[in-house]
Amino acid sequence: MRIADLHCDTIMRFYHGEHLRGMENSHISLEKLKAGEWMVQCFAIFVPWNPSGKPSRRPGPALPPPAEYFELAYQAYLREMELCKDEILPAYSVEDVEKNYAAGKMSSILTVEDGVTLDGKIENVDEYYKKGVRMVALTWNHENSLGYPQSSDPQEHMRGLKPFGIDAVRRMNELGIAVDTSHLSEGGFWDVVKHTTKPFIASHSCARALCDVGRDLTDEQLKALGNKGGVVGVNYLAGFLHPVVDREKDDYTSVEEVVRHLRHMADVAGIESVAFGSDYDGMGSKLEWGDASGQQLLVKGLEKSFTPDEIEKICYKNVLRVFKDIIGK
Repeated sequence: MRIADLHCDTIMRFYHGEHLRGMENSHISLEKLKAGEWMVQCFAIFVPWNPSGKPSRRPGPALPPPAEYFELAYQAYLREMELCKDEILPAYSVEDVEKNYAAGKMSSILTVEDGVTLDGKIENVDEYYKKGVRMVALTWNHENSLGYPQSSDPQEHMRGLKPFGIDAVRRMNELGIAVDTSHLSEGGFWDVVKHTTKPFIASHSCARALCDVGRDLTDEQLKALGNKGGVVGVNYLAGFLHPVVDREKDDYTSVEEVVRHLRHMADVAGIESVAFGSDYDGMGSKLEWGDASGQQLLVKGLEKSFTPDEIEKICYKNVLRVFKDIIGK
């Protein structure tokens, strides 16, 4: 079964000098994608920062400010695509994905996790599009010029989009960039529902009815996303699938648990609205199927809860459909 996945953080590895071909100790490499029978992977430029303007605390050398980091990560992504062009190519539309697949090649779709570098300037949305970006998560874990992140504080969690956030959503609709609500506050989510004229995506989220954390979507949110023709990609992080009390014992993701969230989300939002949003290389939970190379084990697990036609939709058809609806071709 061919695979389309809505979110990974592998570009961070490119930035630090690792290469897609032959990459070890990662969820994703060129070889692992091929073994997992990938059709298309969304590669996110995740912008690590905090409100003080300093980079988030991560192992290794200090990172530059957001705008500079974004450009360096973007160039690193382009270099990897050039090095691997015989087997994977950037795609800017579903038509590109289908042409690449027909030619025996995988596709990459460039996305952004945290629109911080938009910096309140609508012309920067156009610049994203020119660079090939086709999906933007409006926030990560900090407030930016568009809005506010999810929060454990109920009042904070209901804060909506800022005026620029609403303008950016409208411009993304016009250009053909998918609005991604993963990490966004619930108030911001409802503003997206109100103001978007196209379907939207929650690229890597799970069902709050099964795991009560702010990063997951309530049934009301899932219904609204489905009614808008959107898609939610199930996140493989254990802490979004079940409560994690002891990291040594609980930080494990089983096939059964991912299937349970997919079944619930499909029942609430509709089978046309669920997909994979792995968060590969952005989360550290131990996975029953290992990494991208074992993805077909997860696909096999779907057979107990979904029909063959439904499995095709989850694996790739829903992703292609929603991007076609948003991009227009």
